[in-house]
Amino acid sequence: MANISNEVRNYFKLDLLISRSCLTLRNLFLTRYSLFNNGQIWIDSAVHGNNYLTNVISKNKKINLMPPQKKTVGNGDTNEWDVSTLTAILLFSDRPQTLNTNEIQKLDQEDLLLEQLRLLRNKLAHNSSKSIGDIEFNQLWNDLSTILVAFGDIDTELDKLKDDSVFESPEQTINEENKNEALRLNSLGTQAHKDGKYSEAIKFFIQATVLSSVSNHDRATFFSNMAASRVSLYKQHLYTVDNCEDGDITKELDRAEKDAKQARKLWVTWWKAHYRVGQVYAILDYHDKAINSFERALALDSTRIEIQKALDESRIIVHRNSRQEYLDPRANWKTIPENLNELKEKFGLDPEMVRQNRSLLELIDPSAADVMKGHQFALGDIDVIQDYEQAAKYFAKAANAGNAEGMYNLARLFDNGLGVKKDHNVAREWLEKAATQPPEHPIIKGMPNICVAESEHALGVRYFEGISVRKDLSLAAYWYERATNHGSAMAANNLGVMYLDGLAVDKNLEKAEELHELAAKRGNAVAMMTLAQMRLSKNDFEMARIWYDRACESGNIVAERDRDNFIKTLEAHQKSSPDMLKAMKTATNYVLSFQSKVSPSVASEHLYLKDYEMLCGYAKRGSITAKNLCRALEHHILALNILLFCETLTEEQENIFVHELSQCYRIEQIVGQIPSHMHKKVSNIIERVLSRCKQESNFIVSQLDEDVRVCYATLNFNSYGLIEQFLELCKKKYPKSVYFFLTSGAVHGFRRQSDAGLYNINNGLEIEPDNYELLYHKA
Repeated sequence: MANISNEVRNYFKLDLLISRSCLTLRNLFLTRYSLFNNGQIWIDSAVHGNNYLTNVISKNKKINLMPPQKKTVGNGDTNEWDVSTLTAILLFSDRPQTLNTNEIQKLDQEDLLLEQLRLLRNKLAHNSSKSIGDIEFNQLWNDLSTILVAFGDIDTELDKLKDDSVFESPEQTINEENKNEALRLNSLGTQAHKDGKYSEAIKFFIQATVLSSVSNHDRATFFSNMAASRVSLYKQHLYTVDNCEDGDITKELDRAEKDAKQARKLWVTWWKAHYRVGQVYAILDYHDKAINSFERALALDSTRIEIQKALDESRIIVHRNSRQEYLDPRANWKTIPENLNELKEKFGLDPEMVRQNRSLLELIDPSAADVMKGHQFALGDIDVIQDYEQAAKYFAKAANAGNAEGMYNLARLFDNGLGVKKDHNVAREWLEKAATQPPEHPIIKGMPNICVAESEHALGVRYFEGISVRKDLSLAAYWYERATNHGSAMAANNLGVMYLDGLAVDKNLEKAEELHELAAKRGNAVAMMTLAQMRLSKNDFEMARIWYDRACESGNIVAERDRDNFIKTLEAHQKSSPDMLKAMKTATNYVLSFQSKVSPSVASEHLYLKDYEMLCGYAKRGSITAKNLCRALEHHILALNILLFCETLTEEQENIFVHELSQCYRIEQIVGQIPSHMHKKVSNIIERVLSRCKQESNFIVSQLDEDVRVCYATLNFNSYGLIEQFLELCKKKYPKSVYFFLTSGAVHGFRRQSDAGLYNINNGLEIEPDNYELLYHKA
């Protein structure tokens, strides 16, 4: 750990804390499985796993698991299910109609914690640098540990994971004889692997791993080496007619995955263990998981070139698979006759005329002739056999003559390893050279310089994804903007997304919409779909349908697949209350225009305003949680709209604002998110209303006085010293208000004053014996 930065240590400590939650979530799954299945007990077995996968997971569209997660579910061993798998199953499994009110309330409260845990886990998983500063670390640690303690974990045990000693190999009694024998076997296995005798190597490594009293770090090495041999054995048999001894060579990959994970478990800060897990995931085509493992490995040792290369490969594959922009015809490797026929079908262009025009261009610009020959060899043409090596030679000749199209296409060959040795760094260098060429053709004035915009867009993708470069969203935005200005539809779409999400640019919904409309008009189907959603959010139903139909007409597979769901959503919007839709749209757009949010409860990145209509749907189907969230959101919307439409509030407007906000907090605090820039304004309003109530009398009871105290206590919840005394006064003045006893109990709980917390909870239960929140906190 000596050479590992404090920020990287922070990340791995939080990762250990997340991993610890698996046991809690597993027990929760077993409990719910029995509850949902008339007392039936889950048995870890392939029979149970396959039945559950077939009869529950496959039939529930809300449970969205990736292929590797489905595989572990099918195996039936819940000990192998990760946090993402368990939270998805727990949150989205259908509940039986036979549950009583207490059971439903208990599940609802657990689901709120699960949702918070899922968001925190995702935030950690999507941290590509695998490093976290101390301030953010402490906040995330507090949030995570609070959730785990609420589920019954012990806070003192969690605190032990904060110490750097968790990364050190535990004190072990080493048997020198066994150690030496294990090292000898490992040496024999390593030599057998070098000789290509992978089955023999695996046998040596197995013998090494079973010897007792050998250090964890040594055993991690043996498991890592064994995983490498299993992968090589798989590759060796993959292209031969020979069969593996057990008749199923694919099982070697499953074994390799388990071995690599065991190495990682034994030595959590060893780069090669994470790298080995990533290698197995990449071969299994689980590139999202591979990226996460490679990023961890790189964080632990940034000098390893092999890690960066593997990371680049997986990031490229994920980008190609997930970005619908690759459905653009220009990204496909079609033969020249196929491309010409497509131009004829779409635009009525005569293929022979197109060839003649190209020939004229070659006369004007000799390097264009080399580009054309490059295309003929790269794609195949009449009387030309595809030959990537020859294509690379012609593209290189054109590139060296300053031709941007030659540079761009040569870069594509280097990226794909076609006709040249794959090298993403060399590809990037050629893209950079192409991007520095003038956007206008150097000879034919008024004609765009082909592939300059494409190169600029490709550089934006590289910096956005971190392919052969360090991730830099600011540089991605820079290149996307240049490419957009030079005519790229894909870049306009991607830049629009960055403005929509506020990634490295100030969030600007109007700018995002302009860019998406520009991309859509240039023919980008993804932008058309996004634009349809934007028009829908503005209740412009006609244009929403038009843009979505255009996306379908363009042949976009995703648009065609999801059309029915889009139409259902559109029709649901049309049936909703116009006033509530208008208020919701205004509040949502306003909050979305600011990145940071302040929530009075556990920090959450999720914006519940966007989910209002979906929650209404669940509420209509009987979900108590969804119904409560909808009610709370409606009060929250009314409160926000008072602030949005009134620059200066009258006393009456301030009183109404306080009442609506307090109703939101009473029903469900988590949805009452206040944009950070508005927090001071809200605090000032609450303090003014509280001051007016106090001036009347500290002894006069009123609804407004109780409401403003609810707001004050909620917004200042994290200031324990300030709020504790305030709540004592509130309880005396409003002895029948459960909210003050609940909040007071929670404050004492966070301060680890269990006796005082229990006293307040019990007092609250005397008022409302069936209040589930009180019962939950008591437990």
